[in-house]
Amino acid sequence: MIVVRTPLRLSFFGGGTDFAGYYRRQGGTVVSTAIDKYVFVIVKERFDEKIYVNYSQKEIVDRVDDLKHELVREAMRVTGVERGIEITTLADVPSAGTGLGSSSSVTVGVLQALYTFQGRIVEYDTLARQACEIEIERCGKPIGKQDQYIAAFGGMRLFRFLPDDSVQTVPLALSLPLSQRLNRNLLLFYTNSTRSAGSVLAEQQNNIPARLAFLNEMRAIAERGRACLYQGELDEFGRLLHESWELKKGLASGVSNEALDALYTTARQAGALGGKIAGAGGGGFLLLYCPLDKQDAVREALRHLRELPFAFERDGSKVIFNVQR
Repeated sequence: MIVVRTPLRLSFFGGGTDFAGYYRRQGGTVVSTAIDKYVFVIVKERFDEKIYVNYSQKEIVDRVDDLKHELVREAMRVTGVERGIEITTLADVPSAGTGLGSSSSVTVGVLQALYTFQGRIVEYDTLARQACEIEIERCGKPIGKQDQYIAAFGGMRLFRFLPDDSVQTVPLALSLPLSQRLNRNLLLFYTNSTRSAGSVLAEQQNNIPARLAFLNEMRAIAERGRACLYQGELDEFGRLLHESWELKKGLASGVSNEALDALYTTARQAGALGGKIAGAGGGGFLLLYCPLDKQDAVREALRHLRELPFAFERDGSKVIFNVQR
């Protein structure tokens, strides 16, 4: 049996500039972090030759081509595992519509588990590139590339997506006290709604030619955000979250709505300096930057929402259990 643990993520700045339609013209920049909420992938050899896949549904099939779970199906095709296997996925949060990058964490985790099943060790960059291939090219999802890379590499990082499709990975090596201060100033609340990211992202992708100015500024904010972290200017980091969120709402009509805008305004009035809806927007989790002396007021203002405490995660996707016959 093999167990792989792959982190979920929070994207701070630059989301949208990791779409091929943008970065192949301008080059994209994203700042994001892995968090201590995970997708677990369990792989076990079967005595029979069938394929068992367990998630919110259970599939038992004879051929890879018959699988409905497209991410598992394509990962099996990429790795060459064809039969006699059981694959189970588990997640710490709802597996869809939360904005924490769970689909990409599933893809990266399944790839790593299948390679480990074959006795193969692959680099993080390979896991990320192949996860992008599966989600974007094979499955045709209208998404960018940041989720796959942060799931594979972990930590807090700046990614530069270059026009030639290469990716520069820059670890943000903050001191432990600074990292802890930033972590303490970030709050995460579940908005009690999920959304299908596909429609929001498809519109965002189609709007890229008309939104280049927005995206250029969001890319620049990502670089400014990194500078704030290195300089220890955390409150300015929070204000940049607000500035970036205001721009992001202009990328597509479904990024926010009246209910989400009301939640965000309430949090700001209570003392949050900035924030955003995680992921594509439209629902899921609300991330807020809030100084410690304002957090009780913000929690009281959002008391009808469930808070999700979290910590930054240094590690990327990793095998945490491996016992094979």
